[in-house]
Amino acid sequence: MTVAAPHRVTVLALAPVVAFDLSIPAQMLAMVTPRPGRAAYEVRAVTPDGSAVATVNGYGVLPQGDLSLLEHADTVIVAGTRCPDVLDGGVVDPRVADALRAATRRRARMVSLCTGSFVLAAAGLLEGHRAATHWRYADQFRRLFPSVGLDTDPLYVADRGMLTSAGGAAAIDLCLHLIREDHGSSVANQVARYNVVAPMRDGGQAQYIDHPVAEDAGTSTAAARALMSEHLDRRLSLKELAAHCHMSVRSFTRRFRQETGTSPAEWLTSARLKHARHLLESTELPVDDIAARTGLGSGTNLRQHMRVTLDTTPSAYRRAFRSTAASRTDARA
Repeated sequence: MTVAAPHRVTVLALAPVVAFDLSIPAQMLAMVTPRPGRAAYEVRAVTPDGSAVATVNGYGVLPQGDLSLLEHADTVIVAGTRCPDVLDGGVVDPRVADALRAATRRRARMVSLCTGSFVLAAAGLLEGHRAATHWRYADQFRRLFPSVGLDTDPLYVADRGMLTSAGGAAAIDLCLHLIREDHGSSVANQVARYNVVAPMRDGGQAQYIDHPVAEDAGTSTAAARALMSEHLDRRLSLKELAAHCHMSVRSFTRRFRQETGTSPAEWLTSARLKHARHLLESTELPVDDIAARTGLGSGTNLRQHMRVTLDTTPSAYRRAFRSTAASRTDARA
């Protein structure tokens, strides 16, 4: 069997680069090995001229090349930066902008981590798109790029080939998403397990924004989330969930959003869809049965949710996953 070539990933670092962001793609993607000694991804860090780049953490990093590597990249990832020209002025080196635009024209997958979204936006690539960035820089981003639909809640946003993450550890969430899209949930879960992180974190960035905590700070809605996860096929009212946590409905809904960044109903729908995707990948169950088992009701309802959230259908998702699985089998042969 023909062995598939590694997916080429180029990580762009602009000084001073966020070292954590720069390290995450190599750490997460390198864990995907269709067979021992053979990586699914080839990850290379680059700077505009190929020289060492300073980090915000006080040390330098030697890249593996310059912007020319973007010409052959299947995925381009822009790491977070604290470059004043980018964050305060919304401008980027013309060479960088040209290279990013050229990669986009070649239909490379474009990704940013944390404030890397400022770089994509400065290159004109996020016009009319939804995007994420670190919540601390949200006001600056909106001022510089009013035509971009900034969303400060999600951990990451995927919008028509442009994938952007929030700050900090959200880079991990987005890299796991890339693995999940390329190789399925099972592989992404294995990578997450090895790195001792959650395969899919609940909620969004909103839960980390600095704001006063309500007076019931000693309580938690974790018990309600566990109950919902164990009974995805059941209808649980807000009153039942609140009582399970020994709270009033008002306190429960307020605390739930503080802890997860979303509402109970939105959280439950997301959990149901995650399980539905797992069943589509790992079983031959009919779509209607999967919808019933996950609490989404009917196959029609599941199709609607997948169309809105993933821009696909259950049958197309299953075919795509099986095709990816077959490719992995070929690679191991």
